[in-house]
Amino acid sequence: MVKKLGFLSFGHWNPSPQSGTRSASDALLQSIDLAVAAEELGADGAYFRVHHFARQLGSPFPLLAAAGAKTSRIELGTAVIDMRYENPLYMAEDAGAADLIAGGRLQLGISRGSPEQVIDGWRYFGYGPEEGKSDADMARRHAEVFLDVLKGNGFAQPNPRPMFPNPPGLLRLEPHSPGLRERIWWGAATNGTAEWAARLGMNLQSSTLKFDEGGKPFHVQQAEQIRAYREAWKAAGHAREPRVSVSRSIFALMDDRDRAYFGGGGSQDHFGYIEADTRAVFGRSYAAEPDVLIRELKQDEAIAEADTLLLTVPNQLGVAYNAHVIEAILKHVAPGLGWR
Repeated sequence: MVKKLGFLSFGHWNPSPQSGTRSASDALLQSIDLAVAAEELGADGAYFRVHHFARQLGSPFPLLAAAGAKTSRIELGTAVIDMRYENPLYMAEDAGAADLIAGGRLQLGISRGSPEQVIDGWRYFGYGPEEGKSDADMARRHAEVFLDVLKGNGFAQPNPRPMFPNPPGLLRLEPHSPGLRERIWWGAATNGTAEWAARLGMNLQSSTLKFDEGGKPFHVQQAEQIRAYREAWKAAGHAREPRVSVSRSIFALMDDRDRAYFGGGGSQDHFGYIEADTRAVFGRSYAAEPDVLIRELKQDEAIAEADTLLLTVPNQLGVAYNAHVIEAILKHVAPGLGWR
């Protein structure tokens, strides 16, 4: 049942006259404005995708901190940060600072990431896998280090003649934000990485695609992934309940603008290759009148298994239109799915 509902923006910008988001400045400032608007509408979360070497949002922590300073209730998150590109210790400092500014509202999705705009882009950032390891192994190793330092335990030997007085014992990274460790999510494309995330005590994010593991419809495979994750979580013996989010493109046709943009109806699942040797299944989009949407979404097994639904938004259509898209779902569709 849907307990929380938020939006997910890829933060695209394009200098084309047809775009309402023509620069990186537009993308960042409009993202903050949309988080504020979504909070005012009653949404639960504002999430942002991270891509490097692209006309999209690439540096999440200044954005999250700014949105945190402008809002007071809404969750602020990522879906996802590509850990192949990250220094996990510096990232922990940035994340701790942004979370403190936001009052403990960050929900950080991290992952191996998707295919990028350049070949092995993480190498330009100074990173490379160890001998015999893959870039996915490197991402998971970076994630493990990040999770470890977020616990707030001291690990660094202090200078015996420091510039400033130190607390006793080994030193930890500062600023430390208590509780952030439990608000880290893993974006899993396979059942196996979902189970790995469960063992490490991360929440689960599942996107609008996953690697094909059986040829079944997307929502069925995604539901199976979520159930495998929950079983692994239970077996690991964690004390708290995990959270699970799924992303969907959903548009309620409320007026002539909606019908002009999305009136062609939703798409269907399709299978393809996101990487040269990896077959994936891509989930359908939904566009219909609210009563039709409710009937269709109730048949989506993965939405039924998740507790959080993230609406992907067409950010280049502007803040006002995207606020309208979110409001239409919150008012006319989400209650029919059990939200509030």
